[in-house]
Amino acid sequence: MTIGFEHPSLILGGVLALIAGWGLSRFCKDRYRVRISLGPPGGIPFRPPHQLRWFIRLLRGMELTGIFLLFIAAAGPLFISTETVWLSRGADIIFVVDVSPSMAAQDMEKQNRFDTARDLVRTFVMNRPTDALGLVAVGNDAALLLPPTTDRVSLFSRLETLRIGELGDGTALGMGLAIASLHLKGSSALRRSVVLITDGENNAGALHPETAAALLPELGISLWVIGVGSGGEVPIDYVDPFTKIRRSGTFDSRFDPETLRAIARKGEGSYIPAPSAEAFAHAFSRIHEGEMTIGSSRTILRTQGFQELCIIPALVLLGLRGLIRRYGGKAFV
Repeated sequence: MTIGFEHPSLILGGVLALIAGWGLSRFCKDRYRVRISLGPPGGIPFRPPHQLRWFIRLLRGMELTGIFLLFIAAAGPLFISTETVWLSRGADIIFVVDVSPSMAAQDMEKQNRFDTARDLVRTFVMNRPTDALGLVAVGNDAALLLPPTTDRVSLFSRLETLRIGELGDGTALGMGLAIASLHLKGSSALRRSVVLITDGENNAGALHPETAAALLPELGISLWVIGVGSGGEVPIDYVDPFTKIRRSGTFDSRFDPETLRAIARKGEGSYIPAPSAEAFAHAFSRIHEGEMTIGSSRTILRTQGFQELCIIPALVLLGLRGLIRRYGGKAFV
């Protein structure tokens, strides 16, 4: 946001007028000053009290400031901002995120799998201004947290409040895929996609993930499956959202890439392994390129006047100056 003026020449005119007025007052003061001795001849000449001189300077400063603010108000001050308006619709993408306790495994450099996933989703969203993005969480059950939306504030807020173990200890991948497909089925977007982010095998829910994945190509929805982490013993640390008890130790990760590959094949999609933070980031880059849409936009210039922010202080200063000059002068003598 910047500041501009409808009539900027008035500001220059106001400055020149103030300078001219100050110069004229100094000229007249020195030229037409009359010296009158108020004491006996040869005595100590009269000098005004020190505080009175500061009092006069204060009044002059208030007067000049008030007048200058009125000149600024007359110049038509404006707040100027630009807004990008997208003229074309992007893709509709729903992230199906595993929030089971195993996602707390700390094998993504300095973060666990879940926090790394959240950071990458945020970055992905910021790079896709025309897309509508939604969020489904998967645990012992699955739940739609946010349908596809362009409201980034709501999406980031829900991501921030999402917690590991929020939906129990299981992993209902099939239910998560089914919920995502249900909310993309009626979309009119040219591209519709589901991104499944998980580190485990399906062990909960009434629907098999391959059955749910097979529905996606029939609906024209593309599928991406990101397999997070690797097998073996991994340190784990998280706070249970229900009991508030901190759980830490070593987790025996039984990562099964073949199951995830089978889900991707059934959905005619792509499986991307992410055993490290770098590979995880690369997976999102592939999705960004694979779901690329061509967007058109235009920039709108918006202006808003704020004359009142200058007029009100000016009137207060000039009015206060008049009151002080009339009633408060004795206090400074």
